Amino acid sequence: MTIEQIKEMVDGEQYDFLRTNPHLSGKIIFLTLGGSYAYGTNVETSDVDVRGCALNSRSDILGLSSFDQVVHTETDTTVYSFNKLVSLLLNCNPNTIEMLGCRPDHYFYVSEIGRHMIDNRHLFLSQRAVSSFGGYANQQLRRLENAIARDALPQERREEHIKQSMENSMAAFERKYTAFPEGSIRLYTGESDKPELDREVFADISLTRFPAREFHSMINDMTNIIGCYEKLNGRNRKKDEDHLNKHAMHLIRLYLMCLDILEKEEICTYRAEDRDMLLDIRHGKYQRDDGTYRDEFFQMVDEYEKRLNYAKQNTSLQKQPDYRAVEEFVMDVNSIAAGIGVERGELQ
Repeated sequence: MTIEQIKEMVDGEQYDFLRTNPHLSGKIIFLTLGGSYAYGTNVETSDVDVRGCALNSRSDILGLSSFDQVVHTETDTTVYSFNKLVSLLLNCNPNTIEMLGCRPDHYFYVSEIGRHMIDNRHLFLSQRAVSSFGGYANQQLRRLENAIARDALPQERREEHIKQSMENSMAAFERKYTAFPEGSIRLYTGESDKPELDREVFADISLTRFPAREFHSMINDMTNIIGCYEKLNGRNRKKDEDHLNKHAMHLIRLYLMCLDILEKEEICTYRAEDRDMLLDIRHGKYQRDDGTYRDEFFQMVDEYEKRLNYAKQNTSLQKQPDYRAVEEFVMDVNSIAAGIGVERGELQ
């Protein structure tokens, strides 16, 4: 399906909810493509995903009403409220930050406020991209390896990825739990005494006067990752191969987008230069006949992981987004939406 055909479809009756839903009618500030079409990795069977942002109403801002998002499952459409989207963007959430870096012709509609938001997307970029994109990438990797038969994977490699996933989870601890000195939890792999394991993940933990309830929750966060790796479900082979290759492709795409943010301070959603490589992965270039993946694929993952670690140490991005500038922008936009004065309602 061409972009012109998609735009014609979005203008049609099937998408009338964009124009009639009380949270969206007259409030949308931008509407764009999401998913495979946005990345340039669409195939003949790809669904069309639509993503957007709508202003909060006066009652949302000043009254008791609340509006986070409108999800229309029949058309794979999600439109976030402005306030909800900003909160996700501040954490460099991959599913939303990509909305600000689409190709110009992939935007169906952009208002003046929407254009201002897209043009100032750098306000939301920070080193938080490492944990957010890294966390999503490791989710894809867990899904990929979890679906491959256990005896077909090197057990040592699985333990290393479990450790990496746990470390990515720990990166968010400072925002979720009581602060503790760096190094109080150290993860590493070593030889195992268990007969069924060659190596396993170990933890050295040293905490003093730490809230027991938070400790319980924190340990659950990490051990749940182990559970994800241990689950093996029955699979439809052909259907699962397609899903596995899609997971593998998105794993690499997430690395590439994160590297753009850290190295270039850019959001590049459409992967023009990487499209052929990503489609090769999606079409099974790195998958063996038995459903496992060739060493070249995991070597590629390891190389991107090393590059990401280097970029993290050398990026010029600040650790946290520019909260003050974002707050000013949010106040200006919400003043317009709530009709609070002209002076406050003029975008700077």
